[in-house]
Amino acid sequence: IARDVDLEVVLRELQSEIQRTVAEEARTHQFLHAGVVEWNGKAILIPGQTLSGKSSLVLAFLRAGASYYSDEYAVLDSNGRVHPFPRAIGLRNSDGRPSRSVDPAELGVSTGRKPLPVGLVLFTRFRPGAGWHPRRLSPGKAVLEMLSNSLSARRDPVKVITGLQKIAATARVFKSRRGEALEVVDW
Repeated sequence: IARDVDLEVVLRELQSEIQRTVAEEARTHQFLHAGVVEWNGKAILIPGQTLSGKSSLVLAFLRAGASYYSDEYAVLDSNGRVHPFPRAIGLRNSDGRPSRSVDPAELGVSTGRKPLPVGLVLFTRFRPGAGWHPRRLSPGKAVLEMLSNSLSARRDPVKVITGLQKIAATARVFKSRRGEALEVVDW
């Protein structure tokens, strides 16, 4: 799984591989590769691949007063609610290697404890100098976008699509490139 002279790097990669395997093989819940925060009783999902800027956006929301749920996986039940998947927030440097972890408790933020309905889904990718110009996605396009971040779509596509349709039917879904995270949070 990993080779490095630094044991911490190897252990971090092992932990990541274990979590990915659990996410792919889960039978009762779906896992999306996404950051999640709670704002006013609803979940904000930030789906995206590694290096898309999920963690920095999650941190910006936390600094603005949101509660922490996850920076890696959105854990969804059959009703489309998001469950907490708290862990240290993993930040990476420009070459993609993990640089440091931030414990949400160090920021003085609360960590979610109960399942939440999804109120907002933000598809975004960091680009230096880009502006935040969100466009609303239709429910069909929202499902397709979320599907590309699902870890169990190949194993059980009908179940995954059915769950994602529940989210797309009730949540507002937007997509845009972004520059600084604060512009999105202020929006």
